[in-house]
Amino acid sequence: MLTADELTRYSRQLLIPEVGLEGQERLKNSRVLLAGVGGLGCSSSQFLACAGVGSITLVDRDTVALSDLNRQVLYGQDDIGKKKVEVAAVRLSRLNPGVEIHSRFVEISEGNASQLLVGIDLVMDGLDNFPARFCMNSACVERKIPYVYGGIAGLKGAVAAIVPGKTPCLACIYPRTRTHEGPHPVLGSVPAIIANLQVLEAIKILTGRYDSSAGRMVFFDGSEMTFSRLELKRNENCKVCGKEKR
Repeated sequence: MLTADELTRYSRQLLIPEVGLEGQERLKNSRVLLAGVGGLGCSSSQFLACAGVGSITLVDRDTVALSDLNRQVLYGQDDIGKKKVEVAAVRLSRLNPGVEIHSRFVEISEGNASQLLVGIDLVMDGLDNFPARFCMNSACVERKIPYVYGGIAGLKGAVAAIVPGKTPCLACIYPRTRTHEGPHPVLGSVPAIIANLQVLEAIKILTGRYDSSAGRMVFFDGSEMTFSRLELKRNENCKVCGKEKR
């Protein structure tokens, strides 16, 4: 049940028929894991907190660097060298004291991905490398937890909501050999756009009140200011979610 303060704080989104009181209560009872608190995660975590998601667990292995500050808006000059999850937890708690913020300063791996998801309802992708994404994707499929993918490169980005048992998984979409060497080109406004699309998809899934774009990938091209959409197909031979796994 929402408190009087929560009814006021969320009054504008309560007016949205697809959210309403029932949807807001579902958000309050939801537990989201944010994998990575970098360019994507800094933006998505703020709007998850603002929306009233009840519990957010931040997972990141990194510390704040000067080169992060063009896009990672939870951090400032004084935070350089500090653990991202710790700085982010403080900032998010100030943003919305009614949300529980948990932090885990660990690297996501095959050995811990599944355990990190205990008690989690949805995973938000804020990662910057595919090996960690594939670990999280496999764990989400195993535990049947929705996973909202987000990726950026330069002025372009993509979002896909993955719902195990209903949609293709990340391994169906991208080859396991996908890697990237060197720093990623990025302009701060692009991860902010993609992250907010991820948040919208997450809210759709968590509230269950209206259809998400699950099973489709949405592409954004900032150079042309265009959006496009691609229907995704499951790879029946996928080693993660294929027919042999079902």
